Amino acid sequence: MNQEMKKTPSLADASPRALADAIVKILDEKKARDIKLLKFQDGSDLTDYFVICTGTSNTQIKGFAGELEFKLGERGVHPLHVDGYDSGVWIAMDYAHVIVHIFHKTERDFYKLEKLWNDAEEIPLDTEEA
Repeated sequence: MNQEMKKTPSLADASPRALADAIVKILDEKKARDIKLLKFQDGSDLTDYFVICTGTSNTQIKGFAGELEFKLGERGVHPLHVDGYDSGVWIAMDYAHVIVHIFHKTERDFYKLEKLWNDAEEIPLDTEEA
């Protein structure tokens, strides 16, 4: 008999926070660095959450994006748009209520999204490395 596949619960109807938490968990498991979760005020026209993290190489950054797309796709969630994959220094993934920014350290230090969006609330994370 074939080994039963572990069924992962769908995120298709999940709350924005549940989706953001799933994204943080996937990135943490892949060893993304300096993960931040920012929550925007209710009624923001931009999005509900930003997830920001850092990778150490273009290959690793692309790997984070690929893993997110694969793992979330298994759970019924697909990005509306992905930008920056070819360069691999700043990949932005739009999941409507959650926008993921995967940076190389140099670009993250230069653009400083956390300071640019300083009116967003930083949510404490339950990850060891985040």
